[in-house]
Amino acid sequence: MKIRLSHKFEDIISIDNLLLAWKEFLKGKKNKSDVQAFQFNLMDNILSLHDDLVNYTYHHGGYQCFKINDPKPRIIHKAGVRDRLLHHAVYRILYPFFDRTFISDSFSCRINKGTYKALSRFKRFSHIASKNGTKICWVLKCDIRKFFASIDQDILLNILKEYISDEDIINILSGIIFSFHSTELGKGLPLGNLTSQLFANVYMNEFDQFAKHKLKSKYYIRYADDFVILSEDKNRLKEDIPAIGSYLKNKLILTLHPNKVFIKTIYSGVDFLGWTNFLNYKTLRRVTKNRIFRNMEKDFKIETLSSYLGLLKHGNSNKVLNKVISLNNC
Repeated sequence: MKIRLSHKFEDIISIDNLLLAWKEFLKGKKNKSDVQAFQFNLMDNILSLHDDLVNYTYHHGGYQCFKINDPKPRIIHKAGVRDRLLHHAVYRILYPFFDRTFISDSFSCRINKGTYKALSRFKRFSHIASKNGTKICWVLKCDIRKFFASIDQDILLNILKEYISDEDIINILSGIIFSFHSTELGKGLPLGNLTSQLFANVYMNEFDQFAKHKLKSKYYIRYADDFVILSEDKNRLKEDIPAIGSYLKNKLILTLHPNKVFIKTIYSGVDFLGWTNFLNYKTLRRVTKNRIFRNMEKDFKIETLSSYLGLLKHGNSNKVLNKVISLNNC
């Protein structure tokens, strides 16, 4: 039986929680014109939002749409300040609860997790599965096709209901979820919402539990829609692929990317989270290196250099580092 959220609707919509959510929301956004406009009458705006929530007259607004390259093109949908404030108020209450339900080897959008913790875990698992390099370690790498755009909103809401009894909270979450749809009605989460990060982990936690307890994959790591399973048994990994595809399709209405499912040995290098990972070291992917060189030659900025230097220190990238520095000196 799944644990249930003890917090009530009043905890989310309280003035205290809205004010704390505003402080968190404000970080890095003080110079934004829409944020400044909301802050000019801050208490009136917060009281107005609170009243609408108390009286059940709150309705989520629409989204502004824009494109970014991160590094591949992505479409961001940005809600209004009022709605984003509510997202933060919801997140403040729900994240600590749901985070306790997640497996330890889920690393995306979680406090004290992240990309480099996932890569460190990958290295540890590769050493265990290979008996410190004395055995062949095989890695099954999978990727979900159009993940955020494919999340089924009804399934997501039903998963949330398994943990949350308060109908008023469910109604608020329903309003946030159904405020958006991708190319297909009833599908998708907007990349611009803070709540989308949490909802995506709640959704994929169903698969995480399947991987750990049904497939009994000891060396499983997931970051967003990227996941790997390490094993010394290649045939076992081959057998896992149809079971994984079937679960994702039948339970979560998701599809494995046909061109991004493969089994390789750790000794040949495994592409995971932007790096080519070997047993004792990792190197940047070629496309990432080329993008760094291209950006440095085209538009050098000290902030960009610092960012790249911070990235490169996490791997075996002395040649890349030296070239970046030489481009800077030029």
